[in-house]
Amino acid sequence: MNGKLSILGEFWTFLRVRKKWWLAPVVLMLLLLGLLITLSEGSALAPFIYSLF
Repeated sequence: MNGKLSILGEFWTFLRVRKKWWLAPVVLMLLLLGLLITLSEGSALAPFIYSLF
């Protein structure tokens, strides 16, 4: 768990120092899409979600 928090802290520092704020929404959307695919993998919603892509 500590390693994951370290990565988030480093990413936050990178965004703050380099002023790359446009990366935050991109990374957030990628994480949300990955979470959606992971959670719906075995459900009845899977055919509908995969048709979106």
